[in-house]
Amino acid sequence: MTKPPRHITFIINPRAGMEREKEIKAAIKAQLNEFLYTYDIQHTQYAKHGIALAKAAADKGTYAVVAVGGDGSVNDVAQGLLGSNTILGIIPKGSGNGMARTLKIPLDTFAAVRAINAGRTIRTDIGYANDRPFISNAGVAFDALISKKFAKSEKRGFGVYSWLVTKHLWLYKPWQFEITIDGERFDEQAFMIVVANGQQFGYNFRIAPMACYNDGLLDLIIVRKFPKILGGLIALRAMNGTITDSRYVTHQRGKTITISHPELKLMQTDGDAHDCAHSIDFTVKKEAIAILVP
Repeated sequence: MTKPPRHITFIINPRAGMEREKEIKAAIKAQLNEFLYTYDIQHTQYAKHGIALAKAAADKGTYAVVAVGGDGSVNDVAQGLLGSNTILGIIPKGSGNGMARTLKIPLDTFAAVRAINAGRTIRTDIGYANDRPFISNAGVAFDALISKKFAKSEKRGFGVYSWLVTKHLWLYKPWQFEITIDGERFDEQAFMIVVANGQQFGYNFRIAPMACYNDGLLDLIIVRKFPKILGGLIALRAMNGTITDSRYVTHQRGKTITISHPELKLMQTDGDAHDCAHSIDFTVKKEAIAILVP
């Protein structure tokens, strides 16, 4: 007996632009197997609207909800699906697409839709920064600043991101953080602190190349104070997956991490900047959500 087709909801941010949306719709129409799936397309209308749209779809028993966008869009849809049986899908249309790259989801839109047809799923952990979920990574230092500046930029893309990193590299001053990982406390003067579930920020900038998205652990990457002239070398190491070989970088794994500083008030989760408290508790929920992968 033939199974009835399963329903998929695609959630698109209209800010992607008309030409991009035409491409997305054309790819869905041309590549999605109509014998396996029915579908509808919904658009976000305001910040974090993707959470509500994804939750509403999950409440209806939708088979999968596909985030069409970058890590921020993926984060929103994942939040809406937590606690449900609805599967997360990704069509990477953001700037960096860090989690899609980690999961080896094709960056080509037509190929990404074709991958959905296979129906292959894995389960991935979800990290929490206090009560705020993240699927790829979170951070409290230089990367949080860049996330904030990048969000305010009218232009997107690797060129803008690189320019912001280069500009603020010379201006940013490391802080002395208090860090506790699985009950062990230490102080560290850090330029950047990243708590990772996925391997990269995007653009193949692999801040945590050893991270495993379903091991029930968070990877703590600390880039300590370093001579600014070496910033390019450290970035190169991140691009080729050897950043933890740098003497200015340390790596640990744990289930619970706390990062504190009396002046801490900015953090990023999956590339979105937020205000935060002076102390942040990071935890992880193992295999909390299913994701469609190639």
